[in-house]
Amino acid sequence: MPVSGQSRSISRAAKALATAVGLFAAMPASAETIYSALANAYMANPTLNAARAEARAVDEGVAQALSGWRPTVTGEASIGQRYTTSTPSTSTDKTTSPGTVGVTVNQPLFRGYRTINSTKQAEAAVRAAHESLRNTEQNVLLQAVQAYADVVRDSAIVQLRQNNLSVLGEQLRATQDRFTVGEVTRTDVAQARASVSAAQSQLNAAQAQLLTSRANYIQVVGREPSKLEAPKAKSKGMPGSLDDAIAASRSNHPAILAARYGEESAAFAIKVAEGALLPSLSLQGSVTYNTEPSGALANSFNAQILGVLSVPIYQGGGEYSSVRQAKQVRTQRMLEVDVARAQVQASVLSAWGGLQAANASIQSAQSQIDASQIALNGVREEARVGQRTTLDVLNAQQDLLDARVSRVIAEHDQVVASYSLYAAVGRLQASRLGLQVREYKPETNARQVRDKWFGLRTSDGQ
Repeated sequence: MPVSGQSRSISRAAKALATAVGLFAAMPASAETIYSALANAYMANPTLNAARAEARAVDEGVAQALSGWRPTVTGEASIGQRYTTSTPSTSTDKTTSPGTVGVTVNQPLFRGYRTINSTKQAEAAVRAAHESLRNTEQNVLLQAVQAYADVVRDSAIVQLRQNNLSVLGEQLRATQDRFTVGEVTRTDVAQARASVSAAQSQLNAAQAQLLTSRANYIQVVGREPSKLEAPKAKSKGMPGSLDDAIAASRSNHPAILAARYGEESAAFAIKVAEGALLPSLSLQGSVTYNTEPSGALANSFNAQILGVLSVPIYQGGGEYSSVRQAKQVRTQRMLEVDVARAQVQASVLSAWGGLQAANASIQSAQSQIDASQIALNGVREEARVGQRTTLDVLNAQQDLLDARVSRVIAEHDQVVASYSLYAAVGRLQASRLGLQVREYKPETNARQVRDKWFGLRTSDGQ
């Protein structure tokens, strides 16, 4: 092939590479957006739904604590046969069928403040559970962002690798044609063929990575990725400075709030345990009807009402151990508050630094792309007049490809880091994102079950 023909082939291949779909290329109007993916994860993610069920279970603790104010009613019934024999004056054998029916009502009046403190403990535990649920929601939504951005990134890299393979394939054919007419050596052909093999290997690796990302997307979001629209970095509602981000995280991050409420619940648990050392007072009423209680009296009816005062003197020492244990648990919860603060601050610093680095990497990658494109054009022209070798052209093409891949990765990192920072300050929630979903409100179930005296049916809390 003449040199001009080889140049035209390279030019056509270069145009194919230049039009490769990058991470943030425009997608059709029907493409799935990151917000629709987040909405699906919010509704269908099993980890999040399990956390909601766990929070609903904790809600029942308040109803159980409030039951300490309510009476207990117990019914009893018995029936059987009794055989009696008497001696020595007159031997008498007698068989009777005694029966008993009774109802006992016990109304607690004072339980050593355990009912009051148990209720407060349960209420604090509910608040902690709701904040833990909000933290799980943040984590799941962030996982969905990561999965979405991974699929878009890996899809873009696969397409770049495919276009690069096409370019190198045309380069190999052109080099083989030039070798046929004696313009290049066998070494040039071998170099071109090696580049094609390397590009194929890179494409295979990129396709494998894409399959992994798609599988993770299905696991987190709950459906197959299809025509994903390129996401943009989160900008609305972001903190203006690192100090603002740290301050917002300390006051609003659900992990910190959950730890605080956990410590509050543990404090009331101490008072509940101490209540076992105090007297208790209750009012007991009972009604009993007996049939054939004795040979002289066929039936009897008894009713009574009693005030019962119970004063613990010594109960084996278990109650003292329970108090000590509760105090140690509270110490643990207090330390966990400090741990949560440190972890959240580390997340803020990491996300802030990652976002700044990604922004700088995008600018650097774009400059590298511009420079590599100019260099590739120059090398091609020089190769056309014999001043550059085939290897020079291949190296220049690889530099441009690497720059494009670097930009794809940097834009992916920018998106993930921005949402990570949004989560680190405690704002990654369906309500703040404006997701088109029916918002789950854990307070609904808490209100429904709080004063429920009867019933076995459960709800989803909606």
